[in-house]
Amino acid sequence: KLDFILSCVGFAVGLGNVWRFPYLCYKNGGGAFLIPYLLFIITSGIPVFFLEISLGQYMKQGGIGIWNLCPLMKGIGFASTVIVFFCNCYYIMVLTWAIYYLGRSFTTILPWSTCGNAWNTAGCTTNFTAMLAGRTSTNSSNLFNYTTLSSPVIEFWEREVLKITPDITDTGSIRWELALCLLVAWTICYICICKGVRATGKIVYVTALFPYIVLLCLLIRGVMLPGALEGIQFYIKPNWTKLQEAQVWIDAGTQVFFSYAIGLGALSALGSYNLYNNNCFKDTVILAAVNSGTSFFAGFVIFTFLGFMAHEQKVPIDQVAESGPGLAFIAYPKGVTLMPLSPLWSCLFFLMILLLGLDSQGGMYVFQIFDYYSASGMTLLWMSLWECITIAWIYGADRYYQNLKDMIGYRPPALFKYCWLFLTPAATLGIFIFVLISHKPLTYNRTYEYPWWGLLIGWCLAL
Repeated sequence: KLDFILSCVGFAVGLGNVWRFPYLCYKNGGGAFLIPYLLFIITSGIPVFFLEISLGQYMKQGGIGIWNLCPLMKGIGFASTVIVFFCNCYYIMVLTWAIYYLGRSFTTILPWSTCGNAWNTAGCTTNFTAMLAGRTSTNSSNLFNYTTLSSPVIEFWEREVLKITPDITDTGSIRWELALCLLVAWTICYICICKGVRATGKIVYVTALFPYIVLLCLLIRGVMLPGALEGIQFYIKPNWTKLQEAQVWIDAGTQVFFSYAIGLGALSALGSYNLYNNNCFKDTVILAAVNSGTSFFAGFVIFTFLGFMAHEQKVPIDQVAESGPGLAFIAYPKGVTLMPLSPLWSCLFFLMILLLGLDSQGGMYVFQIFDYYSASGMTLLWMSLWECITIAWIYGADRYYQNLKDMIGYRPPALFKYCWLFLTPAATLGIFIFVLISHKPLTYNRTYEYPWWGLLIGWCLAL
């Protein structure tokens, strides 16, 4: 029983909570993002999460076999397998970066904590306050372009880790260090799954709980920094005007499905290992609380350090760093440099990222295409829509509720049935239509616009 709970925690609580949720919060105005996020958790996330786990437990099958319940819709299972394939290609790169940072942490001085390295520019500084004070002048001939100043954390990420090229057409050369880390990541994945789920059941006692210890230590350090309060206020105080933007609602809805690992078939596979009479409804409530709680908790951690970085650089919080997938590899590394024994904490943090997840210089552009089109968003919404239609309308919601009563001994609250029938299909279809109507060309770091053929590849992946 505990193995199942911790396995689901380890699976559903992952990089989507610690890495993707904070950068979407940052991108969409902090607290404004939390309101639609909570609405989608209640109307879509928890109901579909329960549906997938209960289907696996009832049918004793994985993501493909559960659709023997309605053979007409068995294509849902095969589509889930395709999405999982894309997610693996995308997710493994985050683990690759974590392994790279972990390897670079075994030094007395962290390489992203100082300037003067081969990859740093002339504008690199670790003390923005002193630099700005020394450059203050009313003489126009001495005016200094403050926008050229850059943090060593950001420069390490962009100029040393990624060595990013100007655009997607320039793929650059293979980053052999990252290629080796990628090989290590795939090897670790193979070792973890080669003997099956049951063989790794006890490992999750460590892998699922260890990240909370590291995050708590980072939060304690973060709240003591100047500017941390402003960062937290940005995180929890809604910017109501942001709610008028369709993209905020789209990102909130897609993040719920991404972080809850819905539409991938894996929750059904984990549920299939439960006893037939296991109370999977209670498990769902516990896991949903842990999942969302972890996201909120990780948000507090990262925004304390963003607040400190904004205070240090004398810029608004929403301008302190890029709002893309690399945000966590800027804010979190900055945080560990401020800890006592920072190399030790760096090792622990990137080991945590690696546990949560258990190439070329132009690869970041391709990575963001996967992030935007195939590994999350529209595909998971579309899958969840058809899951609800299949069970609630084709198989029959009342009929399935009777199956649940036979299995767990009682009928779950009627809210779940009405969510499957009406609320979840309406929410998923609504977001899907919003995506199509308000679609804007994908950009990287707010500046680079993808060529038409890059966007075409993204749409092909989504389809």
